[in-house]
Amino acid sequence: QVQLVESGGGLVQAGGSLRLSCGASGSIVSINAMGWYRQAPGKQRELVAAITSGGTTNYADSVKGRFTISRDNAKNTVYLQMNSLKPEDTAVYYCTADVSIRVIGVIRQFYWGQGTQVTVSS
Repeated sequence: QVQLVESGGGLVQAGGSLRLSCGASGSIVSINAMGWYRQAPGKQRELVAAITSGGTTNYADSVKGRFTISRDNAKNTVYLQMNSLKPEDTAVYYCTADVSIRVIGVIRQFYWGQGTQVTVSS
């Protein structure tokens, strides 16, 4: 019912910046929250940042002060501005959305995008 498509990943040198985008489409009634997770090789997937429909944000301690999450509610799009990138930021970044959709009534579902690769060279 809902598709999430990420873009903006790539290869940058340490200290560089990238901006990730994720658009949600489908039979969406409302989006309660959107966010970004990442998973590095051999490591567990971790929450990077999230933002609620009301604008409340949450960041992993490792990215505070460097990453900024924002959203355009009209476009059902979330962004992650990543500055001062470090090699340890290298991972596949996944967009997530906590979405209410209409089937018979309205149900709430959590969706994952396919991920976009971010590689930071030293």
